[in-house]
Amino acid sequence: MPECWDGEHDIETPYGLLHVVIRGSPKGNRPAILTYHDVGLNHKLCFNTFFNFEDMQEITKHFVVCHVDAPGQQVGASQFPQGYQFPSMEQLAAMLPSVVQHFGFKYVIGIGVGAGAYVLAKFALIFPDLVEGLVLMNIDPNGKGWIDWAATKLSGLTSTLPDTVLSHLFSQEELVSNTELVQSYRQQISNVVNQANLQLFWNMYNSRRDLDISRPGTVPNAKTLRCPVMLVVGDNAPAEDGVVECNSKLDPTTTTFLKMADSGGLPQVTQPGKLTEAFKYFLQGMGYISGACVSLGGQAYRERPGESSQESNSRPPGDRAPLQPVWGQAGQREAKPHSETRRGHRAPEVPGEHGWDGWCPQPA
Repeated sequence: MPECWDGEHDIETPYGLLHVVIRGSPKGNRPAILTYHDVGLNHKLCFNTFFNFEDMQEITKHFVVCHVDAPGQQVGASQFPQGYQFPSMEQLAAMLPSVVQHFGFKYVIGIGVGAGAYVLAKFALIFPDLVEGLVLMNIDPNGKGWIDWAATKLSGLTSTLPDTVLSHLFSQEELVSNTELVQSYRQQISNVVNQANLQLFWNMYNSRRDLDISRPGTVPNAKTLRCPVMLVVGDNAPAEDGVVECNSKLDPTTTTFLKMADSGGLPQVTQPGKLTEAFKYFLQGMGYISGACVSLGGQAYRERPGESSQESNSRPPGDRAPLQPVWGQAGQREAKPHSETRRGHRAPEVPGEHGWDGWCPQPA
């Protein structure tokens, strides 16, 4: 990929143009980091705070970053013509291989929020060979039924579109407090994102089907995400139940669940430092960061084999055996209790209040 491709691009796909922003250039055989924003936002509103965070920039200088805007959601987008059919969530996922192929990426590490997390999960299910790993924030794997559809329609009659979207992005506590962050996003959603285009995206997201995934071994021929996955949600987020359910449907040996303490609906905006630490840890598990000191903010853990999701999510963190990454072949991570030693090193027996604060995995 030429250096001059750093910047904005409109990519032809089978379902229309996609606005894409490239930052940096490919680094050897490393995957690209590909982001997809939530409904109501665009890549700037969703990810600028996170990717502009100093420690995150230390990571991204080693990768090329590809920000994808859903159709018509970018800053300055023209309004779609009357009768335009917005792509389904499955079609949004099917647009992404065109982006990957256009820039010559071999595979990507996806970072998605809300609707964007759903799109990236669907992308990984349809095109597993293109996805190296996924960070899914605020994902809801469930489709919308008739009751949900009716509730959404009723909400649309009694609330403005920006306020309806805000109730998806923020917790009730955040909305009632009407924090500066909520006020800022209300203004930007109203003024920066084309409202007619947003309505189409909102309607399509609320017409989505179930993600159709099952934990391996629970049903015959279960579909699941084959790549490493980090699920992220704030402990005060409206998406918490959906993320917990998604966790119950994924392979516990390749899934990390990070519930961020004292965090609302946009952890990448309110706690970019903690999320950056978690992302470092995730990359280290895939072998892309070695020998780095990684401490986790939030409450991160893996389920032990045989432990059900309900048990895992209902027990306090202190009741879980803290886990230490142990490097296997091809940089893949295995979960082992801290009580086991590795090369003579012993990790702390009990994590800190917010997880593994201050713990540095020992280099191989």
